[in-house]
Amino acid sequence: MLVGIVSDTHDDLDVVEAAVDLFESRGVDAVVHCGDFVAPFSVTPFDAGFDFHAVRGNNDGEWAVESTVNSFGTYLGEAGTLSFGTVEVAVTHGTSEVVVDALVDCGDYDYVLHGHTHASGVEERDGTVRVNPGGLPIPVAGADDSFHVATLDTTEPGAAAVTHHRLDR
Repeated sequence: MLVGIVSDTHDDLDVVEAAVDLFESRGVDAVVHCGDFVAPFSVTPFDAGFDFHAVRGNNDGEWAVESTVNSFGTYLGEAGTLSFGTVEVAVTHGTSEVVVDALVDCGDYDYVLHGHTHASGVEERDGTVRVNPGGLPIPVAGADDSFHVATLDTTEPGAAAVTHHRLDR
């Protein structure tokens, strides 16, 4: 199974459409958005040919984001868990590093997906892989001047299953 991972799109329809186009061209089965859509209009392009799951980000101030996601996908609230076959995944926005680290360190999940920092990255610790797909470019440590998303191939083991994709805006 191929899973698309995206975060921190912040109402930028150009990057949302670029992400959806990439996911469709790669034939992903599901997409997970790690929060910070901001407004419902930037949710609707994800109503595409894949299953869709999302968590709430710290900038998702409009509560209609939840009902918009639920109209075609699954809204997980502040955090949630997903199973892709035998692969167990935890998803949170990532506002709290303590929570992200606890999810990684507990050993219950194969992957922990989060955003918030806008810096793409992957880290494997004791059998759990932490994945941040990145987000809109902002001037923070670890981020560059491009928008990034990721894909996760659940048939591959560990960090090698994750590919980051740099998208032009």
